[in-house]
Amino acid sequence: MVIIIGLGNIGVQYQNTYHNLGFRAVDKFGNIVGIEIDKKKYKALIGKGVFEGNEILLAKPITYMNNSGECAFALKKKFPNAKIIVVVDDIDLPKGVVRFRERGKSGTHNGLRSIVSYIGEEFERVRIGIGRDERKDLADYVLSNIRSDEQEIFDQALDKVCEILKERIFDFK
Repeated sequence: MVIIIGLGNIGVQYQNTYHNLGFRAVDKFGNIVGIEIDKKKYKALIGKGVFEGNEILLAKPITYMNNSGECAFALKKKFPNAKIIVVVDDIDLPKGVVRFRERGKSGTHNGLRSIVSYIGEEFERVRIGIGRDERKDLADYVLSNIRSDEQEIFDQALDKVCEILKERIFDFK
């Protein structure tokens, strides 16, 4: 099984924020592979299905970003042999840049820090660059809505994320 966890915050006020790009990536991937995220379980909204012969579980933690490790831990406990991929925004990458890593540190991201504290560093990450706005407080920036003139940049980044996810699932066989 492959578990893909997209990080974000629950609530309509967060839907189009930089910090919710992980949720948006999981939603987009679910639409591509025909997995509906429609159940509440493991401290997340989840959807299950099959892609490339692998069982897939898509998860959007309902714990808020800084407690995402609770969801990751619940999933790891239930599916100890699953490959876990986390999709997350990253202020340390330029806007729209997508980077994949098989493992690593949490960096400056509180959601990743929470996951590492619960399950360790042995999970894959797909990071979506959101850059920084030095004029704003960090929390205000990541929780602000993506500007309309940037939507295309992030739409293309989400397409790239979905391609990476397909490759990682295919490689899992």
